[in-house]
Amino acid sequence: MLSVPAGVLAAVLFLAGCAQPVVPIERLGRKAAEGVRPHVRPLAAPPSRLPLPPVVDHVPTRDRVVFLTYDATDRPAAPGELRLPVSRFTPGLRPLAGTPYATQRAALCARRTRLLRPPRGAYDPTTLRAAADCGVTAVVLWRATLTPAGLTYPRGPHHLRRGDIVRLLPHAPTARLLDALRGRNLTAARLEDYLG
Repeated sequence: MLSVPAGVLAAVLFLAGCAQPVVPIERLGRKAAEGVRPHVRPLAAPPSRLPLPPVVDHVPTRDRVVFLTYDATDRPAAPGELRLPVSRFTPGLRPLAGTPYATQRAALCARRTRLLRPPRGAYDPTTLRAAADCGVTAVVLWRATLTPAGLTYPRGPHHLRRGDIVRLLPHAPTARLLDALRGRNLTAARLEDYLG
């Protein structure tokens, strides 16, 4: 039989008597349970259940049309002179890209628009998520720009193609635009009729 020194046995018995039984948290009461809740940080942007709107600078179509657009802040003379359908965007927004979801959502939902042109064409994934949550169906950019120097193309073919979205700037030479349209056997159509 194993012999345990009397001093060690006394210490074990003393400590055993001081130990508190483990009580399940459910039996400690509401206040004790509230004190052990984990800290949960809210998400920066709630995940959207809606599909993100497409970002377009070109509309796939078999029709021989292009879409002329301008921003209200640009106020080009072209729309009145052309007597063609032109879509006007009123950005009225501060730059969106890089700002928090709540800021972007508040700005976009106040617009109540289905087609969005972000300021200077700048957007980020948060912009798309906020746009989806506000009912935007497409984010509209442009493939060609009519500047005072003529048509410019930042990428792709350097001529107008069916479905292209063209941004008109102030003091743009409308005669060059009309020549370019005739030369490619194109006409202007309302963007809202194709993307609305």
